[in-house]
Amino acid sequence: MVLNNDDAADPLETDGPLVDPIADQPHFHRTESKIAVAGHPIHAMLVAFPVALAISTLGADGFYWWTGDLFWARAALWAGGMAFLLGVLAGISGTVELLLVSGIRARAASWTHFVIAVMLLSVLGANWGYRLTTGFEEAVLPWGLLLSAFAAAFTAITGWHGGKLVFDYQLGTSSTGKG
Repeated sequence: MVLNNDDAADPLETDGPLVDPIADQPHFHRTESKIAVAGHPIHAMLVAFPVALAISTLGADGFYWWTGDLFWARAALWAGGMAFLLGVLAGISGTVELLLVSGIRARAASWTHFVIAVMLLSVLGANWGYRLTTGFEEAVLPWGLLLSAFAAAFTAITGWHGGKLVFDYQLGTSSTGKG
C-alpha cells in the first residue's frame, strides 16, 4: 500500500486560529502583585538596588585597576556585599510573587527570569565571599574583576527578562495603584 501525501492529513494544517493552551487556564490573566505597599509591588521597588550595586561593583573594580587607589577596592567589597544581600531580599519577594500568583507561575518566561536571577545571586555571593576571604585589595585582580563582569552580564540578562515580564505581560504590577 502506497500512501499519497494528498491522502494524509497535514499535521501543520489547523481548522482555526492557533490557541495557547496555557492562556485557557483559570486565573491566567490574574497577574497583580500580591506583595505590595500602597499599591506598589515590593519586588519592583527592591530590585533596583542590587542592579545598581552589581554594576557599581564592576565600576569600582575598574577604577581600582586604573588608579590603584584602595578606596575603590574597598568600595567594590561593600557594593558587592550589598548587591548580594539586597538581591536576596529582592529574590525572596520575587519568589513569593512567583509562587503565589498563578498568572505569573503559568508563564515559562517567569521561570526563565527566576532561574537566571538565582544564577546571578550565586555569582554575587561568590564575588562577595571571595573578597571577604581573600582580602578586598588582593581579590580585585583578576578574579574579582572577572566575577564582577559576570555579575554585570547576568544582571543585564536578568533585568531584560524581568523588564520584559513587566512591560510585555504586566506581570507583578498592581491594579490598585493610583494613576
